Amino acid sequence: MFKRMMMSAFVLTALVGNAWAEGKQNFTLKNRTGYTISEVYVSPAKSDDWEEDILGRDVLSEGEKVDITFSRKEKSCIWDLKVVYDDGTPAEWEGFNLCEVSTISIFYDRKKDQTWAEYN
Repeated sequence: MFKRMMMSAFVLTALVGNAWAEGKQNFTLKNRTGYTISEVYVSPAKSDDWEEDILGRDVLSEGEKVDITFSRKEKSCIWDLKVVYDDGTPAEWEGFNLCEVSTISIFYDRKKDQTWAEYN
């Protein structure tokens, strides 16, 4: 019984510790464009550099989503987002308040050749 209680306490501590370590800017990016996204960049709005592709070698296919997490140490709330489709075409958005946004969905209208993002 004691071992079971200790194991439960350890699991609870680990879960709380992981939640405590995550940043308030965490969000889910959903691809609703009809195309594959090969690169994703998230950069503080004040930065002039996109840093590195957060997908690495992965891609974000149509209908898929990716959870983007930040260090708890990160304080900036206002971030810019850039995606690059597998044909090399980029799309950029500025000024997402990631402290208030939990999901960003990207869309593309082929007839209008228009890309946009919706968030909540």
